[in-house]
Amino acid sequence: MTSHASNTRHAGEASGSFLAGLKTIENTGRAFEGAFDPIGMMMPLIHAQLAWFSHPVEFSAAAAQLMDRSVALQLHMLKRNLGMDSPEPISPHRDDTRFSDPVWHDQVFWDMVKDSYLLLTRSVQDMLYETPGMSARERRRVAFWWRTWLNMMAPTNFLWTNPVALRKAVETQGESLRLGVENFLDDLAAGSVRLADPSDFQVGKNLATTPGKVVLRNGLLEVIHYAPTQPKVHREPVVIVTPWINKFYILDLTPRKSLVRYLLDQGLDVYITSWKNPDASMADIAFDDYLTEGVGEIVRVAREVSGAEKVHAVGYCIGGTALSMYMAWANRHFGPERVPVRDWTLFTTLVDFHRPGDIEVFIDEQTVDYLCENMARKGYLDGQEMAASFRLLRSNSLIWHYVVHGWLYGEKPPAFDVLYWNMDTTRMPARMHAWYLRELYLDNRLAKANTLEVAGERMDLGCIRQPVYAVGAEDDHIAPWRQAFRTMELVGGDRRYVLSSSGHILGIVNPPTRPPKRDFVAAEVKAGDSHEAWHHRGVSTPGSWWEDWMAWLKPRCGALEEAPAVSTAAHPALCDAPGTYVLER
Repeated sequence: MTSHASNTRHAGEASGSFLAGLKTIENTGRAFEGAFDPIGMMMPLIHAQLAWFSHPVEFSAAAAQLMDRSVALQLHMLKRNLGMDSPEPISPHRDDTRFSDPVWHDQVFWDMVKDSYLLLTRSVQDMLYETPGMSARERRRVAFWWRTWLNMMAPTNFLWTNPVALRKAVETQGESLRLGVENFLDDLAAGSVRLADPSDFQVGKNLATTPGKVVLRNGLLEVIHYAPTQPKVHREPVVIVTPWINKFYILDLTPRKSLVRYLLDQGLDVYITSWKNPDASMADIAFDDYLTEGVGEIVRVAREVSGAEKVHAVGYCIGGTALSMYMAWANRHFGPERVPVRDWTLFTTLVDFHRPGDIEVFIDEQTVDYLCENMARKGYLDGQEMAASFRLLRSNSLIWHYVVHGWLYGEKPPAFDVLYWNMDTTRMPARMHAWYLRELYLDNRLAKANTLEVAGERMDLGCIRQPVYAVGAEDDHIAPWRQAFRTMELVGGDRRYVLSSSGHILGIVNPPTRPPKRDFVAAEVKAGDSHEAWHHRGVSTPGSWWEDWMAWLKPRCGALEEAPAVSTAAHPALCDAPGTYVLER
């Protein structure tokens, strides 16, 4: 009895010592994490391994499941080698185009290579998402970094394990490889894997060609007032606040895709922000400045040029976040009746950053500290760094696809205007971006009434009473639509929410076509609605939500009148659209 109790006690002490040892290793790892792993790439992987190591029962179950999958794959390969039919034990996801060529199924060897890779990838990802003893956020983070590495190691990314690349090399007598080397050298000179050939596009020549004039230029933005395309326009103008993370012409690409031109053709008077590309001299520019010298200024100028009492404001992405703050600020600063905005529209905008989408893998105290220190040294966040982060979130489609097609197949980058715009990056002022990351992403203070002060006013989204029309995108990984819907729960006034098909860009750059390419769900938001309740009640419609928006917006914009002058004596034309700031590199 005594011996049994003694053994039990020693076993317990050993177990406790083992777990304490794991904890010590983990704490030691955290101590070195900031110095040697500033963006948290390696340590989450180590934490996951320690977590599985300390849960042997769960690990055994996962290992047994992997063994079952491996046996099923071996049986499949055996049947294929014997010439027997056998259903695929594992298949690529619907949006995974890496293995779309028939050779990956028709030839047994390449089928085995594909299935073995998919089995390993799928099993590792499943285990990471089920890691015991870790928070859901940490599981997603460790799964992201493992997925990034596994995507890089895909057999499609290497010449000798890519049958399509080998076939092209033989068919072209090596010409595809020569062209691939040229593409590689061009990418090396550009400093990144190019998504499009820069020589195919020129802003102001075949992009951003809608006529207009710059009628205001300050140290932060140019305001472009577009020339009307209709003899009469609605009295109250539309003011568009674009994101300063990218350049404004995503809304004025080619004439067929241009939202700006579409609004003009609808008889609307349109103004847009074109933000300056910051350098080190703008290191101390704050978010307050973007609110007062940016959003506030375009609203003021549009009212003065048009003579209208109020405007109809539109915000896209972080431009929508700034517009949301401006609306809360203006309701406090002027009072609800004197707010110079009659209604507002949001495109793929977050105001509640509790679940900000895939970008959260880069957002924690340690990573933000590292970014802030880096920005403090330079005075800004380089646009290439931000673009690389966003491309990592979709590495197969935004990195490795272009590596394979450019370096292995010898294909030139496509002439695609959206991809060219995506490469035309901008910088972020150090002070503004550090504040944005800490106050919104880390602390989520905008969603908490009266805890965040901007431009001298406490932010309370609940005090906004002006009608709002908000658009989310079904496949948006930057501003997930369910999280974007939270705006509807935080603001007052009449609310209409629309869910567009596609993602953060193509869900917005979505012109009407015949036949329709996309669809959308739309409905008014009732008091107490959750996103599930709204979606259940929403009506699905083929086509572009632009037409639904016009039915909501145009009746609010006043009577049709003679189009105002593009510029005035108080606001003379400084230069032609698209202006000068958009051309800054």
